[in-house]
Amino acid sequence: MQAIIYHNPRCGTSRKTLEILEKAPAIAVRVIEYLKDTPTKAKLKELYKKAGITPREGLRAKEPLAKELGLNDPDVTDDQILDAMVKNPILINRPIVETKNGVRLCRPQDLVKEII
Repeated sequence: MQAIIYHNPRCGTSRKTLEILEKAPAIAVRVIEYLKDTPTKAKLKELYKKAGITPREGLRAKEPLAKELGLNDPDVTDDQILDAMVKNPILINRPIVETKNGVRLCRPQDLVKEII
């Protein structure tokens, strides 16, 4: 099975999730450092839909930039949040893992076990 992890190597939770994936038997891991290789708006939409969450739930709301851009305002639309994420990928909460069994925003990291 293949697992794709949208990863930030500076994030402890992301590193722990990657470690779980690398130790799992028969899983080929593809690492996408989303700060360098940002997913498109369409891909983010797809990932959040498969994960059963909204773009707002996938937003790093505590990131100072989110506050600066007013993204925590309840009137901000999903499209506005997604546009901001594509322009400023630091706003994407991580790690996101995609396998044939589904997608999870792996916070905490053990959520990855639901899809491997």
